[in-house]
Amino acid sequence: MANAQDSDRFERQRQEKLSQIRQLGIDPYGQRYEGAEPAANIKLRFKDGDDTQKAKCAGRIVLLRDIGKLIFITLRDSSGTIQVGASTSLLPRDASDWQLAKLLELGDVIGASGRLGKTKTGEITVWAESLTLLAKCLEQPPEKFHGLADVDLRYRQRFVDLWANPEVMERFKKRSAVVATIREFLQGRGFLEVETPMMQQQPGGAAAKPFVTHHNTLDLDLFLRIAPELFLKRLLVGGMEKVFEINRNFRNEGLSRYHNPEFTMLELYQAYADYNVMMDLTEELICLLVAKFCPSDQTEFGDMRVDFRRPWRRVRYAQLIKEHTGCDIDDTSDLRKKAAQLDIDEAVMDDVVVIDALFKAAVEDKLVCPTFVIDYPAALCPLTRRKKDDPRYAERFELYIARMELANAYTELNDPAQQYENFLIQLRGQEDSMARMDRDFITALKYGMPPAGGLGIGIDRLVMVLTGALSIRDVILFPLLRPLTPQ
Repeated sequence: MANAQDSDRFERQRQEKLSQIRQLGIDPYGQRYEGAEPAANIKLRFKDGDDTQKAKCAGRIVLLRDIGKLIFITLRDSSGTIQVGASTSLLPRDASDWQLAKLLELGDVIGASGRLGKTKTGEITVWAESLTLLAKCLEQPPEKFHGLADVDLRYRQRFVDLWANPEVMERFKKRSAVVATIREFLQGRGFLEVETPMMQQQPGGAAAKPFVTHHNTLDLDLFLRIAPELFLKRLLVGGMEKVFEINRNFRNEGLSRYHNPEFTMLELYQAYADYNVMMDLTEELICLLVAKFCPSDQTEFGDMRVDFRRPWRRVRYAQLIKEHTGCDIDDTSDLRKKAAQLDIDEAVMDDVVVIDALFKAAVEDKLVCPTFVIDYPAALCPLTRRKKDDPRYAERFELYIARMELANAYTELNDPAQQYENFLIQLRGQEDSMARMDRDFITALKYGMPPAGGLGIGIDRLVMVLTGALSIRDVILFPLLRPLTPQ
């Protein structure tokens, strides 16, 4: 992009063009423009040799070649590009449309209509019989229209990134299609889409730091939700046996290539199911998405090759600890020694926290191909049913793909007394812990929640894997960024 001095000069030049356009009696910011056809559709329906074809298109100018009596303009819309040809044979020199054509610049948004044909080089072209300015661009577009290259600027100016870099537009169109496919998949299996509160009096459903806001009329502190889980389970109590929600969660935590404080989750619950049913459903759904949106079931992700062919590995948490650390999960002393070797400050941690930190440090990076990690230590899972044959472990899985956790699922705990005790343990040491307990949820459980399986899938990370994007910022239209430092 141009520096500040060049930017000022370019804007002055564009302001001069704007003034000349207004002198022609042309509104530089247009009006309703009906009948424009997507560029891709125009190209698709073109029949070579048929001189009677007409077309009407609209888009942003991304390439402009003025060779005197002939001007070639490449327009880009959300479907692709189309060439527009303006000539004095169709637009007389004294006509306002031709005068407008001579004042057009890169970045301007225009409409054009006329005969559809081909140039000598074989380019499908709309030979303009009328031109309409729809929006004047006053900023200088990316140099030579080779795309917006500055990564930080791309995130801050997504409104430029989308039309300057076609692959970005395609990624977000694919994201939309992925979400639509997920909805279709779940609705076809009898799931009902619902909406639950995003402002909550008690944050729950995950261990995370919430954002706090305040309702003035009620003089009430509220929390942006960290998860919809406890409300969705209330719906199971109410008789909605299959429910899902695709919506935002908010966690007041760090920024990284895998984390954004505002992110999109799919969360669903199915009565009379368990975590094995959730595993089957997850594998079926993601394999459907891979088949629809990836060129192969063996895809590249950075320096990794991810093989989605079924069946996916299902392996116990304790077994992975043993495989990658050599430690038995019941040998606390050995686990702490290994953690210290990996520079984990284990001395200040409870035993179960040491185990989890060791898993993150020694195991997660080894999980490239889809892997269901099952049967977590129960102390890490306050909302999960414990295994009957060994209550030290909970019926929980996390799905890892490309070294990232993509999904988390449980056989849901529906015993109100056990849930109350687990909440007490979870809140121990926090100020006003009793006040922060979600007592209404305990009341709901006392009415009887059917046995159920629950699942959460991170949509942003899933789209990363499906599109090969290596940063979560590449799949969120407007990611949170640090403020720019004033110059």
